[in-house]
Amino acid sequence: MNHDIDSRPIVVEQVYDAPVEVVWKAITDEQQMPRWFFPTIERFEARIGFETRFVVDAEGELYEHVWTVTEVVPHEKITYQWRYEHIPGDSIVEWELSPTSEGTRLTLTHTGHETFPRDNPVFAREAGVQGWTYFLQGSLKAFLDDPGSDLSRSTSP
Repeated sequence: MNHDIDSRPIVVEQVYDAPVEVVWKAITDEQQMPRWFFPTIERFEARIGFETRFVVDAEGELYEHVWTVTEVVPHEKITYQWRYEHIPGDSIVEWELSPTSEGTRLTLTHTGHETFPRDNPVFAREAGVQGWTYFLQGSLKAFLDDPGSDLSRSTSP
């Protein structure tokens, strides 16, 4: 049985039918982020050194997320350190935007996920892939397709 830790970066891409400025605002604006990402985000600034903390309930356990912005190129790239209070491990999440003929390509790269506790399925690479795929290809896409919608309620008539 192979016990090697899979340290390959998690990379998820999605093209949105929206201009770069609109996608940038969705991923950096503290008013928009809770509507498609984590509802408990209260503060966020696309500014190097900015730190935010918020709690997320994952499978009945509370995890205090701690993000520190490390790089900002407006409308092109934002990077932050992603860790959890009182949990060993440290990772980096990088969001890169580029205009395409269809709108905007977002490429998310999450590195260092393997530094979190291996005995907790919440931190498994597969969980990260599923989570980022959901956020970028599901939740954010739906938000950008209809920013007036409230994603927390059903979309059925």
